[in-house]
Amino acid sequence: MTHSPPPRRPQARIPGPLQPPPPYPRIRTGLWKRCLGGGLALWGLTAAVTYATKNTTLLPTLILLGSFLVPVAFVLWAYERHGRDLGVSAILGCFLTGGTLGVLGASVMESYLVRPSWGMFVAVGLIEETAKLGALVFALRRMPGIRGMRAGLVLGAAVGFGFAALESAGYAFDAAVSTEGIDLRALIETEILRGVLAPFGHGLWTAVAGGVLLSFRRPNGRFRLTTQVLAACLGVTLLHALWDSTHGIAIWLVARLAGTGLDRQLFAEGYIPRPGAAQEHLFTVFSVGLLVLVSLLGVAWVQSLARRGPSWRNTP
Repeated sequence: MTHSPPPRRPQARIPGPLQPPPPYPRIRTGLWKRCLGGGLALWGLTAAVTYATKNTTLLPTLILLGSFLVPVAFVLWAYERHGRDLGVSAILGCFLTGGTLGVLGASVMESYLVRPSWGMFVAVGLIEETAKLGALVFALRRMPGIRGMRAGLVLGAAVGFGFAALESAGYAFDAAVSTEGIDLRALIETEILRGVLAPFGHGLWTAVAGGVLLSFRRPNGRFRLTTQVLAACLGVTLLHALWDSTHGIAIWLVARLAGTGLDRQLFAEGYIPRPGAAQEHLFTVFSVGLLVLVSLLGVAWVQSLARRGPSWRNTP
């Protein structure tokens, strides 16, 4: 014979403590790889269809995909690895707003510079780097809690890549439009070249300046124009000027070795009249070698700044 257990006193079920929501969206690691691979496939398909059909309505798609592909992939990589706690709004704001304001400011100030010269390249570098740094300050003006070396490197790179994407779109459009119609080959070559060089240009330079700027930002959100900030801005300006003048410097070096006696004129004109095979080979070696040298200097500078910030090593 069985007996039923005695009834128990009812107990209230107290819910456990609510878990706080994650401070940042849970984006799976490797999104930047999928974005880069998928975007490259879409860009190649768009280029093939445009070339086969000669449909000019596809040109905006081709230009935008090719110009934004690499900058967006690098910004996603920086967000996944080192910028999750900064927030999506800060990175997107710096990429879109900062990049647009930087391009507009640089275009207005550069409209008075025409003839290529050493001084012009330095002036262009100073104008563009100052415009991008001002755009970074504007984008972060209402985010006083964002400061430090790591935040400056990530968000400065976001502004620089936004600038690079919009600038590349403009160069691609100029390359496509010619007196004989649409030059699709020139457009594709321009986008491939600028896509390969994008990680070693504006993103690096603005990351350096932004890292130094935000490392001296006050807790109340005010920006400080210290000697270190000015030195960093001057340094990236010189790197920018060297990058832009590599073509002219390569021509100058070839002219010096050939003994033409027209060094300054050739630098200003931007070409060598009736170059021989040896001169063309030397020009390629010098121009590529100078770009690699400037890129290595920028990468080494960013790495040295990253090692100074202890929070850089503690990010995902």
